[in-house]
Amino acid sequence: MTVPTCFIVGAAPAQLPTIEKRPSDLLIAADGGLDACRAAGLVPDLIVGDFDSLGAVPAGDNVVTLPVEKDDTDTAHALTLAQARGFRRFVLFGALGGERIDHSFANFALAASAAKAGCRCFLVGDRTIVTAIHNGECRFPAGMQGDVSVFPFGGKAKGVTEEGLKYTLCRADLAGDCALGVSNAFTGDAARIAVEDGTLLIFYRGEYGALY
Repeated sequence: MTVPTCFIVGAAPAQLPTIEKRPSDLLIAADGGLDACRAAGLVPDLIVGDFDSLGAVPAGDNVVTLPVEKDDTDTAHALTLAQARGFRRFVLFGALGGERIDHSFANFALAASAAKAGCRCFLVGDRTIVTAIHNGECRFPAGMQGDVSVFPFGGKAKGVTEEGLKYTLCRADLAGDCALGVSNAFTGDAARIAVEDGTLLIFYRGEYGALY
């Protein structure tokens, strides 16, 4: 059975890829992400934000207005609302790149936090996808191409294993000040990345459809 997906659109994407939304899925526009949805002809189920990026508070019963001064980002609030509705799989557009690299880093933390909560979060950029695993694994189907890199997040990642890639690792420990996990590559075989204790960010090249 396919797991329902929550799509969250942030302000960074110049153009959205095709979103194949099913009735069980949820589409949220986070602040300026509403402009990206409108340009793509998409109608969000929810619109969340303080709307400093959008420039005005949109009208509608599906609008959740947040204060400008708050501890979390608009994207984080959108994800929390979706988690409260029972969603455990998230695809975020506009979460990478743009003018605010600090927001990209904040979204790395968001993906890591989701992984710790038993969720899977994918940050989709321009042909780059970032996800996180915590005390678990991520499997890639055969046929994947391009680079893949892993980095510990929030401390040391212990027992890191990489199988089916150009370079293998077997229960290695990765620290935040070491770039050992950068620039591995898919070989076309099915691949597996796992961590026994800790959190890993996984960066890989691919199209949005590769998530399915």
